[in-house]
Amino acid sequence: LFVPDDLVDVQVRGESLAASARVSSGVDWLSLRLSFEAGGVAVTQEELARCLAEGRRYVRLADGSFARLDADKVRAVLLRQAEILATGGGQGGKLPLSQAGRIQELLEQVGRAHVADSAKALFGKLRDIDEIKGAKKPRNLKAQLRPYQEAGFQWLWFLHEIGSGGVLADDMGLGKTIQTISLLLAVKAADAKTEGAPPFKALIVAPTSVVTNWMREIDKFAPSLKHVVWHGGDRKERTDELDDADVVITSYALLRRDEELLSKQKLRYAILDEAQNIKNPLSATARAAKRLRADRRLALSGTPIENRLSEIWSIFDFVSPGLLGPLDKFEERYSRPIDSGDQKAAQRLRATIHPFILRRTKGEVAKDLPEKIESDQFCELTGEQGALYGAVLKEVRAQVMGEVERQGVAKSHIQILAGLTRLRQAACDPRLLGLPREFSNEDSGKLQALRELVQTCVDGGHRVLVFSQFVSMLTLIRKALDEDRVAYEYLDGSTKDRLARVESFQRDDGPPVFLISLKAGGSGLNLTAADTVIHYDPWW
Repeated sequence: LFVPDDLVDVQVRGESLAASARVSSGVDWLSLRLSFEAGGVAVTQEELARCLAEGRRYVRLADGSFARLDADKVRAVLLRQAEILATGGGQGGKLPLSQAGRIQELLEQVGRAHVADSAKALFGKLRDIDEIKGAKKPRNLKAQLRPYQEAGFQWLWFLHEIGSGGVLADDMGLGKTIQTISLLLAVKAADAKTEGAPPFKALIVAPTSVVTNWMREIDKFAPSLKHVVWHGGDRKERTDELDDADVVITSYALLRRDEELLSKQKLRYAILDEAQNIKNPLSATARAAKRLRADRRLALSGTPIENRLSEIWSIFDFVSPGLLGPLDKFEERYSRPIDSGDQKAAQRLRATIHPFILRRTKGEVAKDLPEKIESDQFCELTGEQGALYGAVLKEVRAQVMGEVERQGVAKSHIQILAGLTRLRQAACDPRLLGLPREFSNEDSGKLQALRELVQTCVDGGHRVLVFSQFVSMLTLIRKALDEDRVAYEYLDGSTKDRLARVESFQRDDGPPVFLISLKAGGSGLNLTAADTVIHYDPWW
């Protein structure tokens, strides 16, 4: 047997090859150094790559000795490192703080790790919201935050300080709006104290039916914020208003339509409300949102994932571009494996995004909530509806005032109530007036708002009661829910099997929505399965 001279004296170390890591951090960066060694003797990553490619069980160390190689463990560590370094910075260079989740996952895989105190503190805050302290509620916020809202504001401020975007995914009704307004007030105040800081400006994009609510909430809780609602046919003649505003509020429809104009605005914050509107990464809406020039980005959504994992990719591609890599790589590394039941892939994805998404449900914060949360959603009348309402108002006013002059107020109650009913019908849907004109669902701003609200409720796992005085309105709502493929139960005065309808809704697998006329179902029903009630046409 011929043995080459260079293989006669082979030393195999008792220790297997192990990875070790050193992590440090600065104000807005992390540093990662990864090495592999056995018995204190290192090996280059180039040599490791050769061993893995050739399928060898031993790797040559720097001093010429050999160590056993666990190929699967080493590949897993190198894959995590490659994903981290793909964001830039290089081995040992500065990495964005958005990679904190991946780095924490990597540290769990390596044999030894040295983490600087500053990095430990950062990881603790990203892992547990209760570790985040210090930010003071803005003095000019005209509201008392509930404890979980205070914690949410602290989290948003922390993300702002480390230069990261985030997703506030609190359940519907927990106050994502007030937490966001608190952040904007705090950022504006901090910028005012910073020499050379550019003028503060934020853009809020919301569904059309919610735009007015943002305006009212800012008026109520943050009157010091100068805001402008960017809408209307004459908006292009009011571009000077954009220059003077602290907050610009617009709709997704106008974000698409005015993409070129809005993408040129220099923004401190770009905020998407109901961010599931960009869940399709190939849509024009998603493209327009991602073109916005903003220092920071924030997404608000009670349902960040509705059907496919690509939806969360699209939202994070807005708030933290590059965090999850290109879409094709994301689907290869995460979507397809997770769809096939790969729990390790699911854990890796969670570790990556968990630090930058905050989700609280009503059940989790129940002790901080009142027994009942009430909110008014104001809906803007659409163009045709607004003109029609104005015409009906003029006609009703003339009729009522004429009757009052002739008989006095005491004898005009019937005419007054009839006039108010016509106005309520015009506000609900023009089709309730029985006019010889063709109208559609798009001609009712209130119906559009209801459809969006119901969809949000259903996506969030809520059970909803929808009340209306007008059976004809419930008929229109039924047709709209059929178009949206939302399952529902229905009850009005003509319903014969009331108990069966109630029992169907009360089942755990029952439909998420129950449409009920006030006269037939305003009392005497036990509907404990519901957690949300919508009054479509409350009395004025």
